[in-house]
Amino acid sequence: MTGVLWEARADLVVVGTGVAGLTAALRARELGLRVLVVTKASGSDGNTRWAQGGVAVVLPGEHDEDDSVDAHVRDTLVAGAGLCDEDAVRAIIAGGPAAVTRLRERGAVFDAAPDGRLARTREGGHSAFRVVHAGGDATGAEVERALLTAALDGLVPVLEDHVAVDAVRTPLGQVCGLLVLDGNGVPGVLTAPAVLLASGGLGQLYQATSNPEVATGDGLALALRAGAVAADVEFVQFHPTVLYTGRGARGRCPLVTEAVRGEGAVLVDATGARVMRGVHPLEDLAPRDVVAAAITRHLAGAPGGVDDHVFLDATGVPGFAERFPTVRAACAAAGVDPAREPIPVAPAAHFACGGVVSDVDGRTGVTGLYAAGEVARTGLHGANRLASNSLLEGLVVGTRAAAAVAADLAMGVLARCSGTAELPVAPVADRDSLQRVMSRYAAIGRDAEGLAVVGSVLDLSTADRVLGTRELVEDAALTVAARALIAAAAEREESRGCHVRTDFPARDDARGGRGQVVRLNPSGQPVLADPVAAARGVA
Repeated sequence: MTGVLWEARADLVVVGTGVAGLTAALRARELGLRVLVVTKASGSDGNTRWAQGGVAVVLPGEHDEDDSVDAHVRDTLVAGAGLCDEDAVRAIIAGGPAAVTRLRERGAVFDAAPDGRLARTREGGHSAFRVVHAGGDATGAEVERALLTAALDGLVPVLEDHVAVDAVRTPLGQVCGLLVLDGNGVPGVLTAPAVLLASGGLGQLYQATSNPEVATGDGLALALRAGAVAADVEFVQFHPTVLYTGRGARGRCPLVTEAVRGEGAVLVDATGARVMRGVHPLEDLAPRDVVAAAITRHLAGAPGGVDDHVFLDATGVPGFAERFPTVRAACAAAGVDPAREPIPVAPAAHFACGGVVSDVDGRTGVTGLYAAGEVARTGLHGANRLASNSLLEGLVVGTRAAAAVAADLAMGVLARCSGTAELPVAPVADRDSLQRVMSRYAAIGRDAEGLAVVGSVLDLSTADRVLGTRELVEDAALTVAARALIAAAAEREESRGCHVRTDFPARDDARGGRGQVVRLNPSGQPVLADPVAAARGVA
């Protein structure tokens, strides 16, 4: 193989060691497949371990008297602002109880209530207490621990410090392997008839994010280069409350879980006035897009002379340190005592609601390429993710994707090959410039002029590079993700969910009630495709 110095073989290569990837790998192993998992950092360095709130699920015998799967579906559809795929929503949410049961069988331990049932909390957009959690506010860490332990115990091989660069394809465009760089930058090929992308999101598009440094949109870029399409990429959810650590904060900011508001905390400005009063019927428990946008609007008036953060008053929450030990530790490191003073918070990039178009079984429009978790657009989230539906989606779709790969292999529809591979050339922008203009012009409030500025800056700071290092792979992914986002955001001339256009503040159901589909043109630039393609998964 051209430029490739080593090779390994498997039935399924999984990219990512978060909840979706490890769930898929474990299930595929149980189904008898040879599985190889790849991650560009260490196994525990993904986004899953930072998830604080929990898993939204309606468990038999463990729910409010008036709660149901149907109610969970309704809440999800409302949060998605008209862009959810209702069939996908029902399939994923209905699969939640079985998926959580399997996770507990693999060793995950959730918090218990005094009556012996699982403890449950309520988060923004939910009509009931249905979010189960672990370690108070350390659910993601417990999920990651349990899955990594199960993978090691199950002898699932994990290649750490290997970055996925490009898909290997047959002359007909079927995916049959993955080109990677090892920790020393040596290229190799993992030959497999199935590649599952479970590589997470793209929070590093912005200066401040709840995401770790590995969240650079690699899977989205790889899928687009392989011929897949993406949808809903303009919908990036900004979490309303990350810990404010000072003006100009960069990189991952500590999350202050929405469950703190679920337990009674309220948002106030520097004068002590309630931020959410009169904004939404649920006030502080409104969906995330509503709260984040309300904070942004509120700060425009610089109440009390403060224009870059508000405060979360949790002084009335009993047992805060025990219920939220992760938040308490982050606050202590910043010199804040939540029991005595409000917590300074601000919105930050949190979750990509769109991504690689796939069905609830992980299949994309490219044979041999699958996607699950945050990198995928299954139709569950629509224009805004309902709180704590992300771990649920990873568990359910990860399981279903493994079964889909096994079925496709058995039916002989996947390709086996030893095709040639070489490091691709792709546009790479300066990361600092990209993050600055995306944060300034393509975050919560956007308009046509600002989106045009982003495009101009990217054009001026971009050069074609051979993707021969992890940094270049990441920067190329951020470049294509940014361009895809601004193309879709410019076309969506309305405000919906977590896409807020200040020049088009109203929702337009006549023109905006369908997904925006993006593909790469022959020159490698993201362009809008036929919207009907979203339903088919092809351009």
